[in-house]
Amino acid sequence: MPEHRAMTAAEHAEPAVPATPYQVCVCYLLRTAPDGGTEVLLGQKLTGLGVGKMVGPGGKIEPGESALEAIVREVEEETSIRVAPSDLREAGFLSYAFPHRPAWSQESTVFVATVWHGHPEPSEELAPRWFALDDIPFDLMWDDAKYWLPRVLNGEQVRARFSFRADNATVAESDLPLE
Repeated sequence: MPEHRAMTAAEHAEPAVPATPYQVCVCYLLRTAPDGGTEVLLGQKLTGLGVGKMVGPGGKIEPGESALEAIVREVEEETSIRVAPSDLREAGFLSYAFPHRPAWSQESTVFVATVWHGHPEPSEELAPRWFALDDIPFDLMWDDAKYWLPRVLNGEQVRARFSFRADNATVAESDLPLE
């Protein structure tokens, strides 16, 4: 019969924090709206970290995958849209520190595309919707998005660090101006 013992305090503790943040990727698909303006595809996150927030399609980079391979897979899994690697523009690299929840710390490669195939469909992870660029719901997104996303959607390349407050929702500091 197996021996039963009480768990130690170390065994009850949260899992060890990885030595480096985990790697993710995100993509912003742009299209011309019927009125001639530009729209971006965002989606309400239905599972996992950030549930309820509006985000671009994306997710974790799997072992052995490049960020480019991962974003092609993630966009199709989350929206049913197929995008060719050659139609993606790498637009940024973001580092996120969550000092009060270190397991959430991550690094994200940002992509933009204006060419793809298919129509956005909801998935178990994301409920996609198009938004005019002047009507992006920043109040429903992660707090950092308002500082860098407009730049990326304007064609800029962005590299930035963000550190979050104890609420794990509000940016405390960044190397971008917090205005």
